[in-house]
Amino acid sequence: MSDATPDTRSTRFTPAPAEVLTSAEMAAADAHAIANGVPSLTLMENAGHAVAVEAADLVATAAAPRARIAVLCGPGNNGGDGFAAARHLKEMGADVALFALRPPAQLKGDAAAMAQRWDGPVQGFDAIDPAAPFDLLIDAAFGTGLRADTDPALERLLRRALSWPGGEGSRVLAVDIPSGCNATTGEAHDITRAADRTVTFFRLKTGHLLGPARAACGDIAVHDIGIPASALPDPVTVRKLTPPAFADLSPARPGDEAHKYSRGHTVVWSGPAHATGAARLSARSALRAGSGLVTVAAEDEAVPTLAAHLTAVMIAPCPTPQAFAGRVGDLRISAIVVGPGAGIGGATREIVAASLATRAAVVLDADALTSFEDQSEALFDLLAAHADPERPRAVLTPHEGEFRRLFPDLAGDKLMRARAAAERSSAVVLLKGPTTVIAAPDGNAILSTDGPPWLATAGSGDVLAGFIAGRAAAPGKDLFSAIAEAVWLHNAAAASFGPGLIAEDLPDQVPHVLHALQASDRTA
Repeated sequence: MSDATPDTRSTRFTPAPAEVLTSAEMAAADAHAIANGVPSLTLMENAGHAVAVEAADLVATAAAPRARIAVLCGPGNNGGDGFAAARHLKEMGADVALFALRPPAQLKGDAAAMAQRWDGPVQGFDAIDPAAPFDLLIDAAFGTGLRADTDPALERLLRRALSWPGGEGSRVLAVDIPSGCNATTGEAHDITRAADRTVTFFRLKTGHLLGPARAACGDIAVHDIGIPASALPDPVTVRKLTPPAFADLSPARPGDEAHKYSRGHTVVWSGPAHATGAARLSARSALRAGSGLVTVAAEDEAVPTLAAHLTAVMIAPCPTPQAFAGRVGDLRISAIVVGPGAGIGGATREIVAASLATRAAVVLDADALTSFEDQSEALFDLLAAHADPERPRAVLTPHEGEFRRLFPDLAGDKLMRARAAAERSSAVVLLKGPTTVIAAPDGNAILSTDGPPWLATAGSGDVLAGFIAGRAAAPGKDLFSAIAEAVWLHNAAAASFGPGLIAEDLPDQVPHVLHALQASDRTA
């Protein structure tokens, strides 16, 4: 394949491949491709063509008959991609103005080669007229290469270019990642210009899904530029959450010899009479998500309240933690939820200890976590004492506040912190938020960014805890897989309902989600 010919495989993936790489892993993938016969200039040519394809898509509805595109090229490979994209766009008929941070004569390697192929004028960043309009600004300046110690004069030029308004309706396309964003950690320099779309290559990077960078990237398009799949690290430890197959989520199909016990039995611990709502949400959610039976266990005073609201969910009076321990000692109990509305204190800690002493999958949420705020090592000791190194049986589901109370010393990006917490606690850690991280003790992780904003509502976490238990209840089910399925189901249920969602709406969306998933599988 000629290094001047765009790779025809440079087409957009929908959805993107699930593997997610760090900057170092991406650099290793580039090196692998080059070592195995793919010229580096070919990779850059294909990347430039991919940028041009996305740019053309973004300006397809521009008012101007000939799209005005400004390309900002930095001194490295990101800038080389920009030179290649500018050439392709000019060949497509766009009105392209190219601005380079360094004169072409000062460029090196592939970036210099691409600059030589550009046959139009090259202006410096200091030539930018802030009042000049454009339809599209292509940010190929630095990508992840901008550092805090960048030369002040260079930073002033870059700030001038990235703050160029462009006029009404103008849009921004970032190459690989918006300049100033860290493609591994998701951190963002204050110079970063948020993009309407980011085009990246081979696979998503962790920084695309974490921190401020996630919002700055806009929509993300992933293009194949000729790097073979053999360049992926072995093993790949981080993936983006993707839709499961209907067969994976369906609790039973016609012809199956399933019965309620074969689908597992979940027990949810309830709080006092005035706080049973959270447990009831979890219980109903576990039933909807696949558990064949669900029982709410509660102190005697809460039983009348529970009985007035529950029908398909059973109720078990447990006047003491010892009575609860006897109840969940039944080997048919396959999942336990402790935390939603449980109350904070010693009694909840005893309930947690009794749960972890069983063979069931255990979901620790809300009050179960806060009850160990000042005794986190005691919780970790309990988890370690009952841990199975090959198959984790417990999951902690904190939001950021709960996480900081349990792991006050952990620092770094969200993925790094969740992984460290999982290793320390011997449990899967589900760190919730706009990007939800599911991290296992062995370092494997899944990132979810598809939760609609209306999931930020009271009780949403109680539903998620129930969904996890419902998915984990099936005997022999891998907990890590069950958590991923539950997070996807949670996101999909919220998206199915739409704005105006309250937590009670989520369980009843599950049948609609499953029907839609079944239909999509049939037409795939």
